Amino acid sequence: MKIKSIIIILFLAGCSSPENHEKVEEEGFIYESSINSLQLISINTNGNVIVDEPKVSADLQIKKGDSLIEVHKIGIEIRGSSSQMFDKKSYGFETWDENGEDLDVSLGGFPEEEDWILYGPYSDKSLIRNVLIYDLSNAIGQYATRTSLYELEINESFLGTYVLMEKIKRDKNRVAISKNKEEDISGGYILKIDKPTGDGDWYDESFSFISKYTPSGILGQNKNTFFLYEYPDADDIDNDQKEYIQNYIHDFENALASEEFNSEETGYKNYIDLESFIDFFILNEISKNPDGLRLSTFMHKDKGEKLKMGPIWDFNLAFGNVNYCTGSSPEGWIYRFNEICPDDTWLVPFWWSRFMEDPTFVLGLKERWNNLRGNLFSTSEILQRINLLEENLKISNAAKNNFSKWAVLGEYVWPNDYIGNSFDDEINYLKDWTVNRLEWLDKEINGL
Repeated sequence: MKIKSIIIILFLAGCSSPENHEKVEEEGFIYESSINSLQLISINTNGNVIVDEPKVSADLQIKKGDSLIEVHKIGIEIRGSSSQMFDKKSYGFETWDENGEDLDVSLGGFPEEEDWILYGPYSDKSLIRNVLIYDLSNAIGQYATRTSLYELEINESFLGTYVLMEKIKRDKNRVAISKNKEEDISGGYILKIDKPTGDGDWYDESFSFISKYTPSGILGQNKNTFFLYEYPDADDIDNDQKEYIQNYIHDFENALASEEFNSEETGYKNYIDLESFIDFFILNEISKNPDGLRLSTFMHKDKGEKLKMGPIWDFNLAFGNVNYCTGSSPEGWIYRFNEICPDDTWLVPFWWSRFMEDPTFVLGLKERWNNLRGNLFSTSEILQRINLLEENLKISNAAKNNFSKWAVLGEYVWPNDYIGNSFDDEINYLKDWTVNRLEWLDKEINGL
């Protein structure tokens, strides 16, 4: 046993030798590399300044140590809404050919496409909230953007830990719906409930339409839900397509709001894929996503099929990482957000409260929850996923490098409730919060 211990010690010491472990002082912080470092995405804009539209031309390389793995031409821009206030920016980019035209590539081993995102976790000091929930969604058969952790440098300036992600769009390997054609405008469609986009400060009929129902489920105009056209997008969707998808949503909401909403003949279930709605509900509730159901909320409809929820999107404030509307507490329902924060501009559509009045929905929720808790969503399975991500970020020195670049540990970053003094603190908070949330949901769901 002593001999084995000595060998292990010598091996570990070898991993820390100058040839395997390098410290580079840059811009006032220490970058530490090792044989286990994450792959590095290196972007050179060739003098172009990255802005929030339009995309500027750049060269992208993926490296592992001294090995060059991939080389691509890209067009890159700053992305995000509220996240743009952070020093650490997130980026959207397209892979281009030599003429600046879109080019599908298998970036980082992902299925071929041309639209990509480099998300830079900043207020999420665990660095993994989005990665965790997207992995959980894919594990249960509900597509979510694939993710990989990288380190990023732009123009030789190190920027820390980033997540390479697929942009949500219609594609056989992403949101797998049909192209919308004149001969059959029943699909596909992707809609989004979210803040307004475009040049204006509020919604416009050119890129959105409005629910006929208030968040309380009453016909009228009072903080109604707006639906944004994602596919076909505002530039491509024609009037016939608009009329079709608007009427479909209105018919669904009329059925849901009616006295016979759970009728097999005329009720809401004739319009929606119930399983996808239940899974979407669970994923948002398990993480207590404060934006869940009311912002960054995607849904899609294929040709000749019912409306489905998803993919899920944007969970950096979830898992207790927010200091408003009781978001940090592991107790309480997200679908009842309107009772907690009734003055918010964006409220949860009446759908979810109405679903909870339907015994069929509740029974389906209970069955799905307990099935998942028996395997993929067991406490041990979820903690194991967190542990593996944590280990990867530690053994690669990626977490250390990130917080050497961005000195936010122990500091408030909007909208943190918990402020840990170390990466370990942040990870342990995430674990403890998740365990408490699962226990609360077990009790509440089975008590419905």
